[in-house]
Amino acid sequence: MIDDHQVSMIDAAAFHDFEQAGWQRAAEYYAAAFSTLTAQTAEPLLDAAAVARGARVLDVATGPGVIAGAASGRGASVTGLDFSSAMIARARAAHPAVTFREGDAEALPFDASAFDAVVMNFGMLHLAQPDKAIAEARRVLRPGGRFAFTVWGPPEQAVGFGIVVRAIEQYGVPGIGLPEGPPFFQFSDAAVCRHALTTAGFTGVEVATVPLVWNVRSADEVIAAMSDGGVRTAAVLRAQTPAALEQIHAAIKRNVETYRTTDGCRLPMPVVLASGTA
Repeated sequence: MIDDHQVSMIDAAAFHDFEQAGWQRAAEYYAAAFSTLTAQTAEPLLDAAAVARGARVLDVATGPGVIAGAASGRGASVTGLDFSSAMIARARAAHPAVTFREGDAEALPFDASAFDAVVMNFGMLHLAQPDKAIAEARRVLRPGGRFAFTVWGPPEQAVGFGIVVRAIEQYGVPGIGLPEGPPFFQFSDAAVCRHALTTAGFTGVEVATVPLVWNVRSADEVIAAMSDGGVRTAAVLRAQTPAALEQIHAAIKRNVETYRTTDGCRLPMPVVLASGTA
């Protein structure tokens, strides 16, 4: 959990603007970089939120709309929301039957009790004030509605991130070029998820691990995804010196290769899935 001192160090507006600008830039690359990986959580996430035919569903931080599209495929009435206009444009193009709109996870533009289910696939990692987003999710849920969100497991388990984090720590400068923000892996701790959800008033809180695997042909795919398809890690990599970046890339390549199989490299990327009832 973030202590009071850490909260006081965070300029919420600066971090929000940094993330929003980053996703405007990354929207072009995200689908190719991560969508085949993050889409693997669609069914367990929607199951945790009890999404069924006829349900009114809000997909917060919808990105390119993969989860919204999957919920629509179940026969739900879906609204996807994102603070990146570039992401919304891509979501609309990919899923024309779904309603998408721009909006902020920390101040949802909807009335109380407007939805039966709210889901967020990896969006929690990119919020300046995630507790506000959790409170907002509860506000827009009807009594008895379900909220579910996913985040990556800790870097020692989510190998794709762990390899990059360790390479930066060994050869570069961690955190360079970033505004102060919540720890990227804070919700990787099940206890943090439970505390955040119960504090917001959710009951029946459940936290599970979903065992994803990132299949890549080579380490170059990992480097490209981290350099272009995200925000915080991409900014850190761009801020390194050319010499440091060369060493970081070499370390990533060495370590990804240790996961090579006959048909590419298989990187374990477990996900934490948390849910609760309003």
